[in-house]
Amino acid sequence: MRWKGRRQSSNIEDRRGRTFGRSGNVRLPGGSRRIGGKSGGGISAIILLVVGYFVLQYLGIDPAILLSEGGLSPSIERVEPSGGEQLSPQRQDEMTQFVATVLAETEDTWAMLFSASGVRYSEPTLVLFEGRVSSACGRASSATGPFYCPGDQKIYIDLAFYNELANRFGAAGDFAQAYVIAHEVGHHVQNLIGVLPEFNRVRRSLSKSEENQMSVRVELQADCFAGIWAHHTQQKGLVEKGDIEEALNVAHQVGDDTIQLRARGYVVPESFNHGTSEQRTNWFARGFDSGRTADCDTFDGEV
Repeated sequence: MRWKGRRQSSNIEDRRGRTFGRSGNVRLPGGSRRIGGKSGGGISAIILLVVGYFVLQYLGIDPAILLSEGGLSPSIERVEPSGGEQLSPQRQDEMTQFVATVLAETEDTWAMLFSASGVRYSEPTLVLFEGRVSSACGRASSATGPFYCPGDQKIYIDLAFYNELANRFGAAGDFAQAYVIAHEVGHHVQNLIGVLPEFNRVRRSLSKSEENQMSVRVELQADCFAGIWAHHTQQKGLVEKGDIEEALNVAHQVGDDTIQLRARGYVVPESFNHGTSEQRTNWFARGFDSGRTADCDTFDGEV
């Protein structure tokens, strides 16, 4: 990716080196949540909501929900701490500049798309941390992986995760790393247009199986939004040979089936809450091919 020398976002909050606070509870993406009674009505409601947003109103942004808050959104990663190699100070500085540049590119892309619908894009903040961190969604550790918290509209990442991505997941490359940021920004977009607030509302009435199925649709839409960002980044001439393959590879490596096979040697489909490798690569590719949010309606039909 041709990123050096380009604008860097000022929406970076560097908490590295800080001590960990004492209040709150850890809530990990994709972890256990409150399970309510079985009800198909909640699923129908969110499908109708999103179809209305994406089909009838293109971006379908409702200003009334821009300040809505929900629980911790699912992250694309579920890794265990490995005590792996930490980034050197020089590498830390380079990666800080890199993620600030990628964040700036996502800002430009989504500001343009929101503006086309007559709405101002509210930019998220990216928080850099080491080890553990407190957010409006509770506490989390580096083992959580990068995540987005709708409660404070911030993305959290320990840059050492990129070592895990390359060494344990076999997903190296700067565009693979950019995909991670673009995916979490995709969750922010979902928060602004009402998808995350509605999901967090209806999941209280869903069974665990229904909640997992809905979570998969949420995650795949964030993958598609990451593809939209890649589409517009390519139009700027910033995508180099092999970049899209890097993004498709990381989407494959973090599929539920691939992660479970790697960790336990078998898969449990009913526990999937992020999507299979095939689904994740397909939806990223769909967003990349079209560059249109209307093509990212994962709530309409099969995924």
